[in-house]
Amino acid sequence: MAEVGNVQAGIVGPAEPAPLPGRSQVQVVPLRGLPIVAAVVVFVIASIAGNWLWALTFCHVVGGALWTAIDLFVGLIVGPILGRLSIPARAEFTARFMPKMVLLMPTLVLMTLAAGFQLALKEGNLAPGNPNHAWLIASYCVVGVMAVIALGVLEPANITVLVEMRKQRPDGEVIALLMRRFIYTAGITGLMQVATLIIMTRVATQ
Repeated sequence: MAEVGNVQAGIVGPAEPAPLPGRSQVQVVPLRGLPIVAAVVVFVIASIAGNWLWALTFCHVVGGALWTAIDLFVGLIVGPILGRLSIPARAEFTARFMPKMVLLMPTLVLMTLAAGFQLALKEGNLAPGNPNHAWLIASYCVVGVMAVIALGVLEPANITVLVEMRKQRPDGEVIALLMRRFIYTAGITGLMQVATLIIMTRVATQ
């Protein structure tokens, strides 16, 4: 009754913090996305086995474009916005965004690198006497670093955040630290992707 009287009198007490997403709502791996990932992997394998030029080009260009766009978008746009949200809002966003990244990024890395390497073999660009040989070696160095970052830094940080959020008492500091690491690293790899775009356009016009 006292609370009702306070509200009627215009006296509002401190707002209760919004609850974090329930543990049952946080999925580490979204199972509904697995058939799509499986279909993409089968398509990449079939393209390599059949040495299909169009399919290999499609996998390499689409995978690389999405990888670059997502890294730049997450690092340069999502990151600053996320930093200004309240903690419950960040948790809500993370619970829905990060599981999708668990499947998406490894799939794009696989598409881009596997199809790209097969294309280089098919077109003879890896031969030491080929004018594109040095450019491709430089590209492999840059892409190799990005792949290590994506699979060795981003993916473990992503999974750790989701596992932490499923605990009875999630550690907000750990989640915030890992989210910052994820976003900053995604931005760095996105900028590195610009270097690969310069190299690839140079190879295409050599």
